[in-house]
Amino acid sequence: MIVRLVLWNLADSMTTIEELRRYLRDESVDAWEGVDGLRFKAWISDPATERWGAVSFWESAEAAEQDVPSRARELIGKDPDVIEVFDFEATIEGRFQEDDLSRLGLAFE
Repeated sequence: MIVRLVLWNLADSMTTIEELRRYLRDESVDAWEGVDGLRFKAWISDPATERWGAVSFWESAEAAEQDVPSRARELIGKDPDVIEVFDFEATIEGRFQEDDLSRLGLAFE
């Protein structure tokens, strides 16, 4: 498996974290649900440093490089500041109450 990290600095962008949360809730999460080869995706933010991004887990390098249903570049107005690709080494699931990780987070509160 492959892990991909993408980060933007929004300080000089065309949008805000709150606008991007609405985009997730109203459009992006639904579009990503059917992407072939995607095992897991988590969008992340840090309002204090005005950063936005995502961590995604892919079945293969080829799957991680495919065209994806995202308008983030368009909404933010620039390419990501960081794009990193890593080999996936190991996983563990912690103890938690929810059975499903889908549709959790600030965008859905």
